Amino acid sequence: MPTLAETAGLFADRTRAAFCQALLDGRAWSAGELARHAGVRPSTASEQLSRLVAGGVLTEERQGRHRYVRLAGPEAAALVEALTSYAPDTPRPRSLRASVQLGAEARARTCYDHLAGRLGVALADAMIARGLVADESGLTVTPAGRAWLAGLLGREQPPGARRPLVRSCLDWTERRPHLAGALGAALCATALERRWVRRVGSGRAVRVTPEGTGAFRELLGVEV
Repeated sequence: MPTLAETAGLFADRTRAAFCQALLDGRAWSAGELARHAGVRPSTASEQLSRLVAGGVLTEERQGRHRYVRLAGPEAAALVEALTSYAPDTPRPRSLRASVQLGAEARARTCYDHLAGRLGVALADAMIARGLVADESGLTVTPAGRAWLAGLLGREQPPGARRPLVRSCLDWTERRPHLAGALGAALCATALERRWVRRVGSGRAVRVTPEGTGAFRELLGVEV
């Protein structure tokens, strides 16, 4: 089990930090894809990925000669997002493409397996305002919220599940919380399955579709 200092040290490298931020899209990346993303040699990527896997931040799987990695779970994703939120302001993008991508991610994106950005924060505010989630002494899902989760989204928290039903996740662009946990994951999965949102390119950004605009307005009163 790594110590606190050892875990903190895993993020004290620009390449490893870039890998972790890219993996916040919730998908598995190959070592070659991450090397190209961070602008490093494959041998460097392999070495740094091995450190993150050994530290428990990433998990890996191999298919033939290919090595794929992903974040080890919701706890690892929450740690990366929290560190990103507490970091200094994001450097200004150096190209038009980077600027467009940053703007798209600020509007709506995935944070591991839940929705973030202005969309995620708006959905969190709406669920609290409608009494589906209470925030008096820490976030909890109300009975109405459980019925909403099971009825409208067709999903229920299985008995004995280790993952919390709802958790606050500080949004690094809005500097306000969006919803994580099983509830946040269910809402994101439903939005992708029903095409309320669609991924933009290969990054974390998502775009709200016309169907999603109507669904979010009808279900939660959110104007996207």
